[in-house]
Amino acid sequence: MGNTWFESVAEAQRRAQRRLPKSVYSALLAGSEAGVTYRDNTGAFDELGFAPHVAGLKEKRELATTVLGQEISLPVIISPTGVQAVHPDGEVAVARAAAARGTAMGLSSFASKPLAEVVAANPRTFFQIYWMGTRESMVRRLERAREGGAVGLIVTLDWSFSHSRDWGSPWIPERLDLKTMVKMAPQGLSRPAWLASYLRTGKLPDLSVPNLAEPGQPVPTFFGAYGEWMQTPPPSWDDIAWLRQQWDGPFMLKGVSRVDDALRARDAGVSAISVSNHGGNNLDSTPAPIRALRSVVEAVGGDIEVVMDSGIRRGGDVVKALALGARAVMIGRAYLWALAANGQAGVENVLDVLRNGIDSALLALGHTSIHDLTPDDVLIPSGFSRTLGVVVPAPTPSPESVPAAESVPTAESVPAPEPVSVSVPAQ
Repeated sequence: MGNTWFESVAEAQRRAQRRLPKSVYSALLAGSEAGVTYRDNTGAFDELGFAPHVAGLKEKRELATTVLGQEISLPVIISPTGVQAVHPDGEVAVARAAAARGTAMGLSSFASKPLAEVVAANPRTFFQIYWMGTRESMVRRLERAREGGAVGLIVTLDWSFSHSRDWGSPWIPERLDLKTMVKMAPQGLSRPAWLASYLRTGKLPDLSVPNLAEPGQPVPTFFGAYGEWMQTPPPSWDDIAWLRQQWDGPFMLKGVSRVDDALRARDAGVSAISVSNHGGNNLDSTPAPIRALRSVVEAVGGDIEVVMDSGIRRGGDVVKALALGARAVMIGRAYLWALAANGQAGVENVLDVLRNGIDSALLALGHTSIHDLTPDDVLIPSGFSRTLGVVVPAPTPSPESVPAAESVPTAESVPAPEPVSVSVPAQ
């Protein structure tokens, strides 16, 4: 066996591509529509620069912080991602790796492993849910998460079911039956190491979602649960406030990029928000979260915790996000590629890569702690930032500029638009 260690997230991605069947690897890339947002998520970090010192640097640096009440040894936590069929141990391997490196784990409600197994591997586990199903079913889901040992809740809203991709979407089966296995055999045989890792366990990749199963009912498939989610009317801010009342612990709202949404989230009682666009899988042409981060932090950072995800590929990216006000970052593709490349050891490896990059950046910037970082540590080009959801007042006209015979329409005087009925087909 060759050297399994890798020195960058980019190398983890290359190894994942060599190891995984084409459709599985393509599912990790994903993105939506033309991929404008997907590219901007990483490209925006390249636009930011550093101005390092060369002497008077600090001998030791502190990387520890807290998120949602959990102490973590570095400002990087595992973002919840669905069915991790890139490795037989899936979310359990990721949870073990995060625990070994002293950080927290976000577990998707669409995960392939039960919450209890993940909590056993890493007690610092946040459970993630979508607004799906009835209020009664959501309450039952929260009760099971609480009983299962989740120490916090993540509610994901940055998803608008943008399915089209200019480069094509991978074919993913609903379940692995005999017919499906025959169809996928050429892909599996072309990646013998990946196939052998499953054969050694005596199991095939599981595309079911056990954390969404109702007591006494069969475990739903990924696409069965996805169909329920698609058919659930999207939540109002009153719904989010109600959901917050159902959970008595730390509560993160994931997917905020607008200042007005951040303010409404704060007023709904959330503990934290994640500035995110779902890794470029949401509405295309949405700006990279790092562009919107500073305006959101300035609006609500004094009241609630603000983290960021989407586009993190190196420790320097983490430092840039922290300098612009994030408390920590969440990673997704980076650890999934690492999991595919080398299982639990691969995820530990990628967390080490990020830790070393954070430490190197702190050293060069002359800081002893991540908490010393400020926007002054980053070179921000003109026009980089995006402030979304802030209405700029129009100039007030002078009395002489408004003809006396004309009246200015009010909200009450403008007729309401006709209601539009939208039907979302089930998948």
